[in-house]
Amino acid sequence: MSLIVDLLLMLIDVTYSILCAVVRTFLHPRLKSIDGELCLITGAGGVLGRLFALEFAKEGAHLILWDCNTAANEQTAQLARKLGVEVRTYTVDLSKRQSIYQTAGRVRAEVGDVSILVNNAGVVAGQRLLECPDELLERTLLVNCHALFWMTKAFLPQMKARNHGHIVTIASALGLFTTAFVEDYCTSKFGAVGFHESLAHELRAENHYGIKTTLVCPYIIDTGMFAGCEIRKEIQSLIPPLEPLYTAQQSMKAILGEQEMVCIPRIMYIPFIARALLPWEANVATYRFMGGDKCMLPFIKSTEMKTLNGHMKSSNDAF
Repeated sequence: MSLIVDLLLMLIDVTYSILCAVVRTFLHPRLKSIDGELCLITGAGGVLGRLFALEFAKEGAHLILWDCNTAANEQTAQLARKLGVEVRTYTVDLSKRQSIYQTAGRVRAEVGDVSILVNNAGVVAGQRLLECPDELLERTLLVNCHALFWMTKAFLPQMKARNHGHIVTIASALGLFTTAFVEDYCTSKFGAVGFHESLAHELRAENHYGIKTTLVCPYIIDTGMFAGCEIRKEIQSLIPPLEPLYTAQQSMKAILGEQEMVCIPRIMYIPFIARALLPWEANVATYRFMGGDKCMLPFIKSTEMKTLNGHMKSSNDAF
Protein backbone atom coordinates (compact mmCIF):
# COMPACT_ATOMS: atom_id res chain seq x y z
CA MET A 1 0.00 0.00 0.00
CA SER A 2 2.85 2.33 0.88
CA LEU A 3 4.40 1.74 -2.56
CA ILE A 4 1.16 2.68 -4.31
CA VAL A 5 0.80 5.86 -2.24
CA ASP A 6 4.41 6.86 -2.90
CA LEU A 7 3.93 6.15 -6.61
CA LEU A 8 0.86 8.38 -6.76
CA LEU A 9 2.65 11.15 -4.89
CA MET A 10 5.58 10.84 -7.28
CA LEU A 11 3.30 11.10 -10.32
CA ILE A 12 1.66 14.18 -8.81
CA ASP A 13 5.08 15.77 -8.23
CA VAL A 14 6.19 14.95 -11.78
CA THR A 15 3.00 16.39 -13.30
CA TYR A 16 3.24 19.51 -11.15
CA SER A 17 6.91 20.01 -12.12
CA ILE A 18 6.11 19.70 -15.82
CA LEU A 19 3.23 22.19 -15.53
CA CYS A 20 5.47 24.64 -13.66
CA ALA A 21 8.14 24.35 -16.36
CA VAL A 22 5.56 25.00 -19.08
CA VAL A 23 4.25 28.05 -17.21
CA ARG A 24 7.79 29.40 -16.75
CA THR A 25 8.36 29.07 -20.49
CA PHE A 26 5.51 31.44 -21.34
CA LEU A 27 5.34 33.64 -18.24
CA HIS A 28 8.10 35.61 -16.56
CA PRO A 29 8.85 33.95 -13.22
CA ARG A 30 8.96 36.02 -10.06
CA LEU A 31 12.57 37.11 -9.55
CA LYS A 32 14.13 37.13 -6.10
CA SER A 33 16.00 40.05 -4.58
CA ILE A 34 19.73 39.64 -3.98
CA ASP A 35 20.31 43.18 -2.69
CA GLY A 36 23.08 43.09 -0.09
CA GLU A 37 24.03 39.45 -0.76
CA LEU A 38 27.73 38.58 -0.99
CA CYS A 39 28.46 37.08 -4.40
CA LEU A 40 31.72 35.39 -5.42
CA ILE A 41 32.46 35.03 -9.14
CA THR A 42 35.39 33.05 -10.52
CA GLY A 43 36.95 34.00 -13.84
CA ALA A 44 35.78 37.57 -13.24
CA GLY A 45 38.47 39.04 -15.49
CA GLY A 46 37.11 37.32 -18.60
CA VAL A 47 34.37 38.54 -20.90
CA LEU A 48 31.53 36.52 -19.41
CA GLY A 49 32.76 36.83 -15.83
CA ARG A 50 32.88 40.62 -16.17
CA LEU A 51 29.34 40.72 -17.49
CA PHE A 52 28.16 38.53 -14.61
CA ALA A 53 29.83 40.89 -12.16
CA LEU A 54 28.01 43.88 -13.64
CA GLU A 55 24.66 42.06 -13.73
CA PHE A 56 24.95 41.07 -10.07
CA ALA A 57 26.08 44.60 -9.18
CA LYS A 58 22.98 46.03 -10.86
CA GLU A 59 20.92 43.84 -8.53
CA GLY A 60 22.72 45.28 -5.49
CA ALA A 61 24.92 42.29 -4.63
CA HIS A 62 28.36 42.97 -3.15
CA LEU A 63 31.12 41.26 -5.09
CA ILE A 64 34.11 39.05 -4.46
CA LEU A 65 35.99 38.69 -7.75
CA TRP A 66 38.47 35.88 -8.37
CA ASP A 67 40.76 35.54 -11.36
CA CYS A 68 44.30 34.48 -12.19
CA ASN A 69 44.77 37.73 -14.15
CA THR A 70 45.15 40.52 -11.59
CA ALA A 71 44.92 43.41 -14.05
CA ALA A 72 41.81 42.12 -15.83
CA ASN A 73 40.17 41.40 -12.49
CA GLU A 74 40.81 44.96 -11.28
CA GLN A 75 39.30 46.35 -14.47
CA THR A 76 36.11 44.40 -13.76
CA ALA A 77 36.13 45.69 -10.18
CA GLN A 78 36.43 49.32 -11.31
CA LEU A 79 33.40 48.95 -13.59
CA ALA A 80 31.36 47.28 -10.85
CA ARG A 81 32.23 49.93 -8.24
CA LYS A 82 30.72 52.58 -10.49
CA LEU A 83 27.38 50.86 -9.87
CA GLY A 84 27.67 51.59 -6.16
CA VAL A 85 28.46 48.18 -4.70
CA GLU A 86 31.36 46.98 -2.56
CA VAL A 87 33.94 44.95 -4.49
CA ARG A 88 36.96 42.96 -3.35
CA THR A 89 39.39 41.27 -5.72
CA TYR A 90 41.64 38.26 -5.21
CA THR A 91 44.24 36.70 -7.51
CA VAL A 92 43.72 32.94 -7.44
CA ASP A 93 45.00 29.95 -9.41
CA LEU A 94 42.01 27.63 -9.56
CA SER A 95 44.19 24.76 -10.75
CA LYS A 96 45.76 24.66 -7.27
CA ARG A 97 43.64 23.36 -4.41
CA GLN A 98 45.62 25.12 -1.70
CA SER A 99 45.34 28.45 -3.52
CA ILE A 100 41.56 28.06 -3.41
CA TYR A 101 41.43 27.08 0.26
CA GLN A 102 43.85 29.80 1.37
CA THR A 103 42.05 32.53 -0.54
CA ALA A 104 38.66 31.29 0.68
CA GLY A 105 39.95 31.63 4.25
CA ARG A 106 40.98 35.21 3.53
CA VAL A 107 37.54 35.98 2.09
CA ARG A 108 35.76 34.64 5.19
CA ALA A 109 38.10 36.59 7.50
CA GLU A 110 38.18 39.85 5.55
CA VAL A 111 34.68 40.08 4.08
CA GLY A 112 32.32 37.45 5.51
CA ASP A 113 30.24 34.49 4.40
CA VAL A 114 29.56 34.12 0.68
CA SER A 115 25.87 33.51 -0.07
CA ILE A 116 26.05 33.31 -3.89
CA LEU A 117 28.80 31.29 -5.56
CA VAL A 118 29.17 31.57 -9.34
CA ASN A 119 31.63 29.00 -10.71
CA ASN A 120 32.31 30.61 -14.08
CA ALA A 121 36.04 30.16 -14.77
CA GLY A 122 37.05 27.81 -17.55
CA VAL A 123 39.97 26.93 -19.82
CA VAL A 124 40.58 24.73 -22.85
CA ALA A 125 43.83 23.24 -24.17
CA GLY A 126 42.91 23.67 -27.82
CA GLN A 127 45.18 20.91 -29.11
CA ARG A 128 44.65 17.42 -30.51
CA LEU A 129 44.67 14.80 -27.76
CA LEU A 130 47.78 12.90 -28.88
CA GLU A 131 49.74 16.11 -29.45
CA CYS A 132 48.66 17.97 -26.31
CA PRO A 133 51.07 18.18 -23.35
CA ASP A 134 49.73 16.29 -20.34
CA GLU A 135 49.92 19.36 -18.11
CA LEU A 136 47.51 21.28 -20.37
CA LEU A 137 45.01 18.42 -20.30
CA GLU A 138 45.31 18.27 -16.52
CA ARG A 139 44.85 22.02 -16.20
CA THR A 140 41.53 21.88 -18.05
CA LEU A 141 40.23 19.23 -15.67
CA LEU A 142 41.59 21.01 -12.59
CA VAL A 143 40.05 24.40 -13.43
CA ASN A 144 36.79 23.31 -15.06
CA CYS A 145 35.93 20.37 -12.82
CA HIS A 146 38.13 19.73 -9.78
CA ALA A 147 37.93 23.36 -8.64
CA LEU A 148 34.17 22.92 -8.21
CA PHE A 149 34.85 20.43 -5.40
CA TRP A 150 37.25 22.74 -3.57
CA MET A 151 35.08 25.86 -4.06
CA THR A 152 32.05 24.04 -2.71
CA LYS A 153 33.92 22.57 0.27
CA ALA A 154 35.22 26.07 1.06
CA PHE A 155 31.90 27.94 0.99
CA LEU A 156 29.02 25.47 1.36
CA PRO A 157 29.41 24.89 5.14
CA GLN A 158 28.47 28.51 5.87
CA MET A 159 25.47 28.26 3.54
CA LYS A 160 24.34 25.07 5.28
CA ALA A 161 24.68 26.70 8.70
CA ARG A 162 22.16 29.36 7.63
CA ASN A 163 20.23 27.17 5.16
CA HIS A 164 20.62 30.05 2.74
CA GLY A 165 22.61 30.46 -0.46
CA HIS A 166 22.81 29.86 -4.18
CA ILE A 167 25.40 27.84 -6.12
CA VAL A 168 25.68 28.52 -9.85
CA THR A 169 27.68 26.33 -12.24
CA ILE A 170 28.44 27.81 -15.65
CA ALA A 171 28.94 24.56 -17.54
CA SER A 172 28.44 24.15 -21.29
CA ALA A 173 26.35 22.53 -23.98
CA LEU A 174 29.43 20.33 -24.30
CA GLY A 175 28.64 19.01 -20.85
CA LEU A 176 25.45 17.52 -22.28
CA PHE A 177 26.70 16.24 -25.66
CA THR A 178 30.12 16.10 -27.28
CA THR A 179 32.13 17.16 -30.28
CA ALA A 180 35.49 16.05 -31.68
CA PHE A 181 38.99 17.33 -30.90
CA VAL A 182 38.22 18.90 -27.48
CA GLU A 183 38.25 15.78 -25.30
CA ASP A 184 39.67 17.68 -22.33
CA TYR A 185 36.93 20.30 -22.41
CA CYS A 186 34.05 17.85 -22.94
CA THR A 187 35.31 15.61 -20.15
CA SER A 188 35.64 18.52 -17.73
CA LYS A 189 32.18 19.91 -18.53
CA PHE A 190 30.48 16.51 -18.30
CA GLY A 191 32.16 16.28 -14.90
CA ALA A 192 30.91 19.75 -13.98
CA VAL A 193 27.33 18.81 -14.91
CA GLY A 194 27.55 15.55 -12.96
CA PHE A 195 29.01 17.28 -9.92
CA HIS A 196 26.38 20.00 -9.94
CA GLU A 197 23.45 17.61 -10.29
CA SER A 198 24.73 15.30 -7.57
CA LEU A 199 25.23 18.27 -5.24
CA ALA A 200 21.70 19.49 -5.95
CA HIS A 201 20.32 16.06 -5.03
CA GLU A 202 22.40 16.00 -1.85
CA LEU A 203 21.07 19.37 -0.69
CA ARG A 204 17.49 18.19 -1.16
CA ALA A 205 18.18 14.87 0.56
CA GLU A 206 19.45 16.82 3.57
CA ASN A 207 16.43 19.18 3.47
CA HIS A 208 18.59 22.23 2.75
CA TYR A 209 15.87 23.75 0.59
CA GLY A 210 17.08 27.25 1.37
CA ILE A 211 20.20 26.63 -0.74
CA LYS A 212 19.36 26.96 -4.42
CA THR A 213 21.31 25.63 -7.41
CA THR A 214 21.36 26.69 -11.05
CA LEU A 215 23.14 24.86 -13.88
CA VAL A 216 23.82 26.97 -16.99
CA CYS A 217 24.64 25.19 -20.28
CA PRO A 218 25.32 27.71 -23.07
CA TYR A 219 26.15 27.09 -26.71
CA ILE A 220 29.23 28.75 -28.25
CA ILE A 221 29.69 32.21 -26.76
CA ASP A 222 31.35 34.83 -28.94
CA THR A 223 34.19 35.59 -26.51
CA GLY A 224 37.07 34.30 -28.61
CA MET A 225 37.55 31.16 -26.53
CA PHE A 226 36.62 28.95 -29.48
CA ALA A 227 37.55 31.37 -32.24
CA GLY A 228 37.11 29.79 -35.66
CA CYS A 229 34.71 27.07 -34.52
CA GLU A 230 31.77 26.79 -36.88
CA ILE A 231 29.10 24.29 -37.90
CA ARG A 232 27.67 23.83 -41.42
CA LYS A 233 27.30 27.26 -43.03
CA GLU A 234 23.64 26.78 -44.00
CA ILE A 235 22.83 26.04 -40.34
CA GLN A 236 25.22 28.53 -38.77
CA SER A 237 22.83 31.40 -39.47
CA LEU A 238 20.09 29.58 -37.57
CA ILE A 239 22.31 28.89 -34.55
CA PRO A 240 24.91 31.68 -34.46
CA PRO A 241 27.40 32.09 -31.61
CA LEU A 242 25.78 33.67 -28.56
CA GLU A 243 26.32 37.30 -27.69
CA PRO A 244 28.07 37.41 -24.30
CA LEU A 245 25.66 40.00 -22.86
CA TYR A 246 22.63 37.96 -23.95
CA THR A 247 24.15 34.88 -22.33
CA ALA A 248 24.76 36.68 -19.04
CA GLN A 249 21.28 38.20 -19.01
CA GLN A 250 19.54 34.91 -19.75
CA SER A 251 21.63 33.23 -17.08
CA MET A 252 20.67 35.94 -14.59
CA LYS A 253 16.98 35.41 -15.30
CA ALA A 254 17.42 31.73 -14.50
CA ILE A 255 19.39 32.48 -11.33
CA LEU A 256 17.00 35.11 -10.00
CA GLY A 257 14.06 32.91 -10.96
CA GLU A 258 15.70 30.03 -9.05
CA GLN A 259 15.58 27.85 -12.16
CA GLU A 260 17.49 24.62 -11.64
CA MET A 261 18.83 24.32 -15.19
CA VAL A 262 18.87 26.41 -18.33
CA CYS A 263 20.20 25.71 -21.84
CA ILE A 264 21.01 28.79 -23.91
CA PRO A 265 19.49 28.99 -26.47
CA ARG A 266 16.53 26.72 -25.80
CA ILE A 267 17.16 24.77 -29.02
CA MET A 268 20.12 23.15 -27.20
CA TYR A 269 17.62 20.96 -25.34
CA ILE A 270 16.97 19.12 -28.64
CA PRO A 271 20.43 17.55 -29.14
CA PHE A 272 20.55 16.84 -25.40
CA ILE A 273 17.31 14.83 -25.60
CA ALA A 274 18.23 13.28 -28.96
CA ARG A 275 21.51 11.99 -27.55
CA ALA A 276 19.59 10.02 -24.94
CA LEU A 277 16.80 8.73 -27.18
CA LEU A 278 18.36 8.05 -30.59
CA PRO A 279 20.68 5.16 -31.50
CA TRP A 280 24.37 6.04 -31.60
CA GLU A 281 24.59 5.88 -35.42
CA ALA A 282 21.53 8.13 -35.75
CA ASN A 283 23.22 10.74 -33.59
CA VAL A 284 26.41 10.39 -35.65
CA ALA A 285 24.49 10.93 -38.89
CA THR A 286 22.84 14.09 -37.51
CA TYR A 287 26.15 15.25 -36.10
CA ARG A 288 27.89 14.94 -39.48
CA PHE A 289 25.04 16.60 -41.35
CA MET A 290 25.35 19.65 -39.11
CA GLY A 291 29.13 19.71 -39.46
CA GLY A 292 29.65 18.92 -35.80
CA ASP A 293 32.34 16.33 -36.51
CA LYS A 294 34.75 18.96 -37.88
CA CYS A 295 33.47 22.18 -36.31
CA MET A 296 36.46 22.50 -33.97
CA LEU A 297 39.18 21.95 -36.60
CA PRO A 298 39.61 25.66 -37.50
CA PHE A 299 39.87 26.48 -33.79
CA ILE A 300 42.44 23.72 -33.24
CA LYS A 301 44.52 24.82 -36.22
CA SER A 302 44.43 28.44 -35.03
CA THR A 303 45.52 27.44 -31.53
CA GLU A 304 48.31 25.25 -32.87
CA MET A 305 49.64 28.20 -34.89
CA LYS A 306 49.56 30.43 -31.79
CA THR A 307 51.34 27.74 -29.80
CA LEU A 308 54.06 27.52 -32.43
CA ASN A 309 54.47 31.29 -32.16
CA GLY A 310 54.91 31.03 -28.41
CA HIS A 311 51.37 31.75 -27.23
CA MET A 312 49.03 29.56 -25.21
CA LYS A 313 45.27 29.57 -25.70
CA SER A 314 43.23 29.90 -22.53
CA SER A 315 40.15 31.75 -21.35
CA ASN A 316 37.77 32.27 -18.47
CA ASP A 317 34.60 31.95 -20.49
CA ALA A 318 32.31 28.99 -21.06
CA PHE A 319 31.31 27.24 -24.26
